[in-house]
Amino acid sequence: MTVEATKTEVGSYFISNYPPFSQWSTDQVSEVRAALDAPPADVPLGLYLHIPFCRKRCKFCYFKVFTDKHADQIERYLAALSREIELVSKVPAMGDRPFRFVYFGGGTPSFLSEKQLRRLVDRLQANIHWDKAEEVTFECEPGTLSEPKVHALRELGVTRLSLGVEHFDDEILRENGRAHESHEIYRAWPWIKAAGFPNVNIDLISGMVGDNDDKWRDAVRRALELEPDSVTIYQMELPFNTVYSKDILGNQIETPVADWPTKRGWVDYAFDQFLGAGYAVSSAYTLVRHPERVNFSYRDNLWRGSDLLATGIASFGHISGVHYQNLAEWEQYCGSLEEGRLPLNRALRISPRQALIRELILQLKKGYLDGAYFQNKYGVDIFDEWRGVWDEYVDEGYAVLGDGRVDLTRAGLLRVDGLLPAFFEPEYRDVRYT
Repeated sequence: MTVEATKTEVGSYFISNYPPFSQWSTDQVSEVRAALDAPPADVPLGLYLHIPFCRKRCKFCYFKVFTDKHADQIERYLAALSREIELVSKVPAMGDRPFRFVYFGGGTPSFLSEKQLRRLVDRLQANIHWDKAEEVTFECEPGTLSEPKVHALRELGVTRLSLGVEHFDDEILRENGRAHESHEIYRAWPWIKAAGFPNVNIDLISGMVGDNDDKWRDAVRRALELEPDSVTIYQMELPFNTVYSKDILGNQIETPVADWPTKRGWVDYAFDQFLGAGYAVSSAYTLVRHPERVNFSYRDNLWRGSDLLATGIASFGHISGVHYQNLAEWEQYCGSLEEGRLPLNRALRISPRQALIRELILQLKKGYLDGAYFQNKYGVDIFDEWRGVWDEYVDEGYAVLGDGRVDLTRAGLLRVDGLLPAFFEPEYRDVRYT
């Protein structure tokens, strides 16, 4: 029987990789170098660029971000990032493969001015091109946008703009440390619509501090009124290095975040509203308005074992079966690149079984698994291999087994990250995730 926590305690809940990040080590950096120097794998290739600047640090944020860098420091970082792209573009593992997908993440990529963005892209395109990419995603914070900047993003090839709305209630936005308020969402939205991006996504977070039933329902209503191409809804958690987590652990205060049943109930409500408006479920977090034309190349390729070249401070990637992370400190990252060295920090070469588990747990987030895919790729019957787990999840009403596939029920989808550790190898089930 699955034992679930009710309170939102400090620790990572959302699972984005396997084995856990805590198992990666500096001892295996040589494995990344070997993978980069080897011929390219026959899998799709993506590129991640980390832009680590923000106007403010959200109290629930656990990413590597800076809120205190001035123009000269930002220029130094962008020069280092451009140098990293130059170095990466020459590694044998890159080969002649085009980038299938590109992702500008943060931090807040839209923190950069229009001029900085255009100069960065010019420098990047001296060494790489993404004109053949199926998807170029760019994350934005509403208050950092201007009309010229939005149109510049479209001109620079962005196909998927993801707007970090999180909530529409100004009191909640302020309490949780967000830099923007709701009027900035509505100011930017006409510019975004006019620019004609193929896919505009908005993010919401269920369970932000100060939320309640009425405020959440109002947020869902407002999100629906915008008619985004997709909406991504996360359930708020408390990883170790957030402002809230440090306060809870240091001052021994009670967790201010809604409990898991409440958060799931709110996401359940949102799913019903969006489904009623003609949206379709695309994953445990995402609903899309036109599933026939909105795809998620970044997500779907990553979840099927593609390569990802990670650039920028503290960013995560994987190449030819090796997971790796870049250096996470400012001086180390910039200094390494100024000396002409890739800023590699830690790594882990994964086994074929770990690759199978990684794909299984990530693809299950879409709400179903196709047994034939895993049989053909890994020679493993995932239903026989984890029969006890599937039987338990069927008994608990989280999954339905059919002919060669498994489908999660809504109850399973809403708690999917809590279901995944059961598939981990025994030695990784109780270790810290990050």
